[in-house]
Amino acid sequence: MLDPTVDDVTTARRRRRPDVVAAGVYLLLAVIVLGGQWHRLGTGYLRFSGQDQTMWEWFFAVTAKSVAALENPLFSDLQNAPAGVNMMANTAMLGLSIPLTPVTLAFGPTVTFTLALTLGLATTAFGWYFLLSRTVIRSRLAAGSGGLIAGFAPGMISHASAHPNFTFLGVLPVLALCLIRLGQGRNVRRHTVALGLLTAWQVLLGEEPLLIFAIAVAVMLVAHTAAAPRATLATIRRGLGPVLLAAALAAALVAVPLWWQFRGPQSYTHLDHQLPGNSLLSFVAFPPQSLWGTAFPAEDVALNPTEQNAYFGVPLLLLVAACVVVLRRLPIARAAAATVLVLAVLSVGTELTITEDPVARWLPGEWLDRTPLLESVLETRFVLAAVPLMAMLVALVTDRVLSARGDRSGRRRTALWAGALAVALVPLIPVPLPTAERTPAPTVLAGGLPGALVDGAETGAETGMATVVTVPIPSPGNADALRWQVDAGLTYRIAGGYFVGPSGEADGEAKYGAVDRPTALLLGRVARTGEVPPLADVDRTRAREDLAYWNADVVILPTAQSTADALRRTVADLLGEDGTVLGDAVLWDVRGMRE
Repeated sequence: MLDPTVDDVTTARRRRRPDVVAAGVYLLLAVIVLGGQWHRLGTGYLRFSGQDQTMWEWFFAVTAKSVAALENPLFSDLQNAPAGVNMMANTAMLGLSIPLTPVTLAFGPTVTFTLALTLGLATTAFGWYFLLSRTVIRSRLAAGSGGLIAGFAPGMISHASAHPNFTFLGVLPVLALCLIRLGQGRNVRRHTVALGLLTAWQVLLGEEPLLIFAIAVAVMLVAHTAAAPRATLATIRRGLGPVLLAAALAAALVAVPLWWQFRGPQSYTHLDHQLPGNSLLSFVAFPPQSLWGTAFPAEDVALNPTEQNAYFGVPLLLLVAACVVVLRRLPIARAAAATVLVLAVLSVGTELTITEDPVARWLPGEWLDRTPLLESVLETRFVLAAVPLMAMLVALVTDRVLSARGDRSGRRRTALWAGALAVALVPLIPVPLPTAERTPAPTVLAGGLPGALVDGAETGAETGMATVVTVPIPSPGNADALRWQVDAGLTYRIAGGYFVGPSGEADGEAKYGAVDRPTALLLGRVARTGEVPPLADVDRTRAREDLAYWNADVVILPTAQSTADALRRTVADLLGEDGTVLGDAVLWDVRGMRE
């Protein structure tokens, strides 16, 4: 006679087997998508990340340094000297960068960055699979297809080029599961605590995804109330109290970081991107980083390659529409369809466009731009919250088809549905993200600054840390100096940089990068045009004032850039010295020039 305990263990293992398979498949796909970066961790750089990979690697490196030194991880003065950077007011993802500190210290921030993106895709897909398989889907295969769509949608692949905060979204489906269980009155205490803890963690992972998720949940509740008022209101009554308790727990846990974000040094009130939302063409276009997009390249109408948040393609949209028709009697399907439409409308932004030229002003976007907190959200990203709902609709129909495949007609429907899925999803299969070569650091910075400069750094007398001004001044458009600083072990500070901080305006609005100093603007123009402007004494005076503001110890001009000659002549005129050539850079020791 079999031992009942052994039998129970065997049964449990069988039940978990689909979960293990799903997790393995998702992880393998994520590794394939990021394979180019994994293969070239030392020299590779995700080609479409712009300057964002540099910024993220800097965040991971600085956080690890702060944790190892037992310093405050909510602030850093290593860029934007002397004001520094409010890390909590940026996308530093402290909820991930702090736990991954051992990885960063042992293997470097590039490994941490690549690992975050890889685990982000895999865990997001698994999270939605887990939610579907534990709620509305009986077939694990159907739930797996839903997780595949939600975790590897075009928008997810687009963000996987640069944005871990919009790739690492696996906490959100678990939050949804906690909300559902609380609405059902199941294990209230456990799910209340879990909801509070996970919400606090998500705040430290990414507040913008959490805000968009909360809006999607609210819209879904309103739509479901309209479709099934009695059942939905009963669910809300059961769950409201525990949800409020969970919110109080989360608020208590993140009170200090949020205070620092909104009231600490270098804080701000809002960030107005003033960027367009999704064009109508972006909803029906195929993503460039897909089988179809690679085989048949077309016009890219997104803001940039990391913000291709729609790009569903006509077949997938038709498939989802067909799912809505098939499931029209289900309140959850009608509510999901309505929510998808609302989120799509919000993602259009302030102007209705077909390709790039605006057709008309768009009132929903105007309202978002005037609403606190929402005004800082990039509108195009609202459609990302519609993807899991679209995945659920497809998974629901797949579940129905698989459950009725026993007879001949059922097998025929299964074959037809498999063909429809193939037509809609195969063109969207992502291709590995391309990489490019990193810009090497100037040799004078590769191993840290020369000892003579460090030992005599006036601004870092207590720590022996100098302040470096690289030419042109680091900015959101050219942030290589942050990577050089990381490669040198974060042994010096830099002026300027790539971050979000106060713009200097009275209303508390933020901007990307440092508040522009006159010399930074001047050198930026020379770097763009390659033309040496006529300089006056006022320019030289301002240069010395800016050096004093930055507490600069050394000015370094890498000579590998195309406009290096014009920049060198401009800096030499501003400072009255030709500088010293050290390998592939020109250096000016400016400790005696500051006023």
